Amino acid sequence: MSLLHREGYKIITIFTTLVLALSLISYFVLSLQFYLVIQVLLLVFIALVFRFFRIPNRTFAHNTDSILAPADGTIVAIETVEENEYFKDKRIQVSIFMSIHNIHINWYPISGTIKYYKYHKGAYLVARYPKSSCLNEHSSIVIINDKREILVKQIAGFVARRIVSYAAMGSSVRSSQELGFIKFGSRLDVFIPLDSNICVELGEKTKGGVTEIAT
Repeated sequence: MSLLHREGYKIITIFTTLVLALSLISYFVLSLQFYLVIQVLLLVFIALVFRFFRIPNRTFAHNTDSILAPADGTIVAIETVEENEYFKDKRIQVSIFMSIHNIHINWYPISGTIKYYKYHKGAYLVARYPKSSCLNEHSSIVIINDKREILVKQIAGFVARRIVSYAAMGSSVRSSQELGFIKFGSRLDVFIPLDSNICVELGEKTKGGVTEIAT
């Protein structure tokens, strides 16, 4: 089993090549003292890149009636809002902010069928800001089953510049199956029915595919 996510293969190859080139150049042009400092910095940098694309070793909560966290991160918003893209009514919005230190794989929060998918171009505001939900580049995915219908938004942030989504209209998915990936810091919003029982609090840390955010 691979320890690194496939979305990182290209970036890791590019950065590793760059690091090796810089290491070789610094060997010939710098004094030994500065060369060693540069080597340490390059090793730390490449270690962070590898860490960012790691695959977590965890037991996922498949086939559950709960709405699961779609990502690792921190709960930054729990509020009733007017959802104007798809439902066009009031929903509870639960937002998870992913820092650069979090795993950035995204997972489906419920099992069901993909009823709606749309990619939106946009800005790159800091993902913690509430306006990023509608102004930033984002993908919207609606999953429906016989019990509920929810909307998940993958939102790019100030650093994140690429959203990857595996959603396909009409396809069947299961909770904790990979939904996609957002590279280098971002946010996910989940819009759920008003009668949902919220299981998380502001500031709480989540584990994607494991933490119950609502029932």
